[in-house]
Amino acid sequence: MARYRIGEPSLTIWQKLWNINWVFVLMITLTSCIGFAMLYSAAGGNMDPWASRQMTRFAMGFVIMLSVALVDIRIWLRYAYFIYIGGLAMLIGVEVAGTIGMGAQRWINLGVITVQPSEVMKIAMVLALARYFHSTRTEDVYNPFRLVVPLLLVAMPAALVLRQPDLGTALMLVLGSGAIFFAAGVKMWKFGVVLALAIAALPVGWQFLRAYQRQRVLTFLNPEQDPLGSGYHIIQSKIALGSGGVFGKGFMQGTQSHLSFLPEMQTDFIFTMLAEELGMVGAFALITFYLIILIYGFVISVSCRNQFGRLVAIGITTTFFLYVFINIAMVTGLIPVVGVPLPLISYGGTAMLTLLIGFGLLIGTHINREAMIGRRSVTIDAS
Repeated sequence: MARYRIGEPSLTIWQKLWNINWVFVLMITLTSCIGFAMLYSAAGGNMDPWASRQMTRFAMGFVIMLSVALVDIRIWLRYAYFIYIGGLAMLIGVEVAGTIGMGAQRWINLGVITVQPSEVMKIAMVLALARYFHSTRTEDVYNPFRLVVPLLLVAMPAALVLRQPDLGTALMLVLGSGAIFFAAGVKMWKFGVVLALAIAALPVGWQFLRAYQRQRVLTFLNPEQDPLGSGYHIIQSKIALGSGGVFGKGFMQGTQSHLSFLPEMQTDFIFTMLAEELGMVGAFALITFYLIILIYGFVISVSCRNQFGRLVAIGITTTFFLYVFINIAMVTGLIPVVGVPLPLISYGGTAMLTLLIGFGLLIGTHINREAMIGRRSVTIDAS
């Protein structure tokens, strides 16, 4: 098995702590604090049941994030495929003994905690694809046959997630992986071919959608056709968005949310509640925080000198962008409702932990941005 060294001693723990981009960490923390405040408001001015649990999860996740960041990036390279296999096994476990909630079978009950494997797979897939393209020569990426393996790495978990069913997460897996393919050097015409095939397959795919998924698409096209049924969520969301105006009705003063007109205000529609209470100013402030985090992510990717870290940074940053874009577009009526949470804001354990692990990898990429790692590097030479 090939061995390598990066040409310089590994950084000490104190050097790694010094090299952490603490401004980036601060932006993540401040954004999460906005989420705590909105969950406090959603509960009518109570820490329970959402805000206190979310704060506890963030505190645990924060420690895990820094721990992940301090691990040598070569360790993640070495075990990338094992992590992917573990995530895939968990998805298969959902098929066999998954926990059903809200009409879908997406969770595994581990006793102490309940895990949503599809969220874990978002990180596992990034690591696996980054390792594959890291070990592939640039000229080989131009060969369509060399793309069969990474396409299978994407197709298998996406198919399993679709069976749960979870169309939103499946789309995120496909789109997030597409960004890694592009960054690895895959030609645009190949994306065009895939897009053309996807469009051609839409009539067939429509037949495989569940009844409620078809209804979501029809409701997106005309929500007023069933205002008290399938169109209720998006209509109430738009009312809340519009009623907030420029400066909002005031913290904890939202009528649509606190009079129970706005559904799922602590999860999928929390951005709508924020916009009603804090107005357009508050909504744009949150979006600005998101933009800063995204800019930091792409800058880290560009500054990284090794292919593995660069692709990991691109994958994590794109996944975060998809969370933000899909949720906000969903609650504003720009796309059908697909059930994607607002990152760092919506209530949820696995999504929060997955994001923080991803940010840990991003911070770790920044710490190891000068590391030179060969294509065949799979073990660490301590000398």
